Amino acid sequence: MGIQLPRWVWIGAVALAAVAGMVNVVGFLGFEHQAITHLTGTTTLLGAAIAHGDRTLASRLFGAMLAFVAGAAFGGLLIQDSNVRLGRRYGLALAVESVLLLLAMQSFARGELAGPLLAAAACGLQNALATTYSGAVVRTTHVSGMFTDLGIGIGHALRGLPLHRRRLLLCTLVIGGFFAGSVMGALLFVRIGYRALLLPAALTGLTGVVYAGYRHAHPFSSNES
Repeated sequence: MGIQLPRWVWIGAVALAAVAGMVNVVGFLGFEHQAITHLTGTTTLLGAAIAHGDRTLASRLFGAMLAFVAGAAFGGLLIQDSNVRLGRRYGLALAVESVLLLLAMQSFARGELAGPLLAAAACGLQNALATTYSGAVVRTTHVSGMFTDLGIGIGHALRGLPLHRRRLLLCTLVIGGFFAGSVMGALLFVRIGYRALLLPAALTGLTGVVYAGYRHAHPFSSNES
């Protein structure tokens, strides 16, 4: 038994996880060692900045948090549903994410605070796209939940409970995609700096085009919200 996911969800989840890995490592290496794709570390750093009375850093971190939430809110406005299914505006959302990453690359290169804010908004938008499918939670900008689900699955297997192989495979692939993206992003950053964001921008744009083509070939019966 286990989750049943169409091929386009598997491919999209891994591709977007790789995108997040690249964006996160570029932001980490290039901007004050700050995570971009998730808010756990940012929230911790914000608490430390407030405790130390560093208002400048605190305002930057708080801004990054707001940007991520704003991106997710925009994704919610577009998708209007927590279930992944054909017929939703994923192509448009991915195109917007691609543009945000291109703008972030230019701002990063100029040393502007807008760089991490735009990148955080792009990741918030992406995370709002990949939510649930057939009851399976699919997140692509962070892998803590995937590692947790993987550990739970292993624990259940040790207890002799049914092993949800597809769920564990999905977790493994998303983790692998994020890791591979991190490696690729780090290698590119060493060679071309912030222009490394060109690759995740191209991937999100390409994924949007592929999705649009798939949707055209497999029309969704319901009207789009």
